[in-house]
Amino acid sequence: MLSLLLLALLARCSGVSVADPSLAEAPLDWWQNITVYQIYPRSYKDSDGDGIGDLKGITSRLEHIKDAGCGALWLSPIYASPMKDFGYDISNQTLIDPIFGNLDDFKALQKKSKELGLKLILDFVPDYSSDQHIWFKKSVKKIDPYTDYYVWHDGKIDNATGKRTPPNNWVSAFKGSAWAWNEERQQYYYHVFTVQQPDLNYRNKHLVEDMKDVLRYWLRLGVDGFRVDSIPHLFEDTRFLDEPLTHTPGLQPTDYDYTEHVFTQNLPETYDMVHQFRRVLDEFRAADNHTRLMMTEAYANISQMMGYYGTDEKPGAHFTFNFLPIMHLSRSSTAQNFSDVIFEWLDNVPKGRWSNWVFGNHDQPRVASRFGSDLADGINTLLTLLPGTAISYMGEELAMTNTFLTWNQTVDPQGLNAGPQNYSSFSRDPERTPFQWDNSTSAGFSSNPRTWLPVNPNYKTLNLAAEAAAPTSHYKVYQQLNQLRRSRTVQRGSLTVRVVSEWVLAFTRELAGEDTVLAAVNLGPSESTVDLTQHFSGLPQMATVATASVNSGLRRGDKSSPASLKLKGKATVVLTSGQVSGSS
Repeated sequence: MLSLLLLALLARCSGVSVADPSLAEAPLDWWQNITVYQIYPRSYKDSDGDGIGDLKGITSRLEHIKDAGCGALWLSPIYASPMKDFGYDISNQTLIDPIFGNLDDFKALQKKSKELGLKLILDFVPDYSSDQHIWFKKSVKKIDPYTDYYVWHDGKIDNATGKRTPPNNWVSAFKGSAWAWNEERQQYYYHVFTVQQPDLNYRNKHLVEDMKDVLRYWLRLGVDGFRVDSIPHLFEDTRFLDEPLTHTPGLQPTDYDYTEHVFTQNLPETYDMVHQFRRVLDEFRAADNHTRLMMTEAYANISQMMGYYGTDEKPGAHFTFNFLPIMHLSRSSTAQNFSDVIFEWLDNVPKGRWSNWVFGNHDQPRVASRFGSDLADGINTLLTLLPGTAISYMGEELAMTNTFLTWNQTVDPQGLNAGPQNYSSFSRDPERTPFQWDNSTSAGFSSNPRTWLPVNPNYKTLNLAAEAAAPTSHYKVYQQLNQLRRSRTVQRGSLTVRVVSEWVLAFTRELAGEDTVLAAVNLGPSESTVDLTQHFSGLPQMATVATASVNSGLRRGDKSSPASLKLKGKATVVLTSGQVSGSS
């Protein structure tokens, strides 16, 4: 769908996008104007007291997603799994794991979501399965058509010693060789992640059709779309050549970044497979005119990420996740760094395609820990008010922080594989700890004082109940941002970005006949007074505060002059040329 936000060429030198007035009334699809709320099911809400979140728990707390101002929920995997990688090692893609509930629980969740006007998005994990999957068990035994459902290889044999070794130097993302020996089949199989997650072989047409049928199964049950996991890894080069070395100092041959993944990531065939998946989703759209959304996950360079959008002739994802903020920004980043990241993405989005913003997820340190709690509202401002769909990880609306875990508390295989000396640099557990609902037992997440991961000790004061009751809070700022996000100006207006100083970034969203929205974020620790009229034309002498960070000293409904806007260190202020009510 064409959008005036992205038809414009964003000139990095001027920081301006020019809106096309003729498209101001162009219809937006449901997925283009919302904030998508990601739920890690194990950690959202436990309904039965076993210390693990489940579907009934999610259903019982769906109102929170609606109240926060989001329009869709995306669930990390809920499928049958031995849980070696906590649900990503799937043993059956069309069954729900009993840990989370059953199909009736899923249907109840779906029903309530629709009643609340929330869209429901599932994870689709196409690259690998569990080694407990029936496909793998039959592949081990060479039972057709499953014989080549996985990537098998004889390995290399030393003619002098007769010793057999893996076929090449390919490395697992979780450390060590990406090849594991199967004694029964007498071959190696490829696994980019844990040894219990063998990679599927997309050069097998029967496998491809089976995976498409997985999509169709959930689409027939009424889901509204999918987030497609680990998409760059779908294909491997059939020559099985050694990958070139990165020559990065300090890395060992067992480290994933020791090699350049030219034979195992982002191969041309992968982009065609994404198009084939999209065609399945579009089969259902053709039947009822309701779009099924496809979001792809790809940590890659900018041209590779853009490739997942596909072409007009062969469309791919509706959008691929914009991981540039995760990959390139930190608490030391300047206003120019932020501006560069914004425009590196927007300058490269293919004409007529939709943008998106991602600052955190279940695999990355929480925003409040990565950027600092004082800047959490500023990051949410960028997330929600820049042009495109916003993807928000549960707890970011509260500025939840990472939880420190000891080696003995660590369960994430990525952390465990790194060993007791280095686990904290690799474990994803700290950002996956239970949601903090209130100050009761286990933060209201569970009636059980022992949860699958420990609750962050700061839950006594940092929790939803406290923030909802407080006069000002990160949660209330988040609500106000999502309310502002629903305005025509933010949905359809042009974007102008200015680097006001080393640490102050400001931007406007403008649309003819509508109130202008002006946001200023102080990324630095020191107070700064800025004259925004020197950087943006047509600003009023006085503007209304639409929302402001909890550390700004300003509140919704206050008046402030764009010509002398005082920004405390790490503070954010969002102004509008119109009027707002005094509450969220």
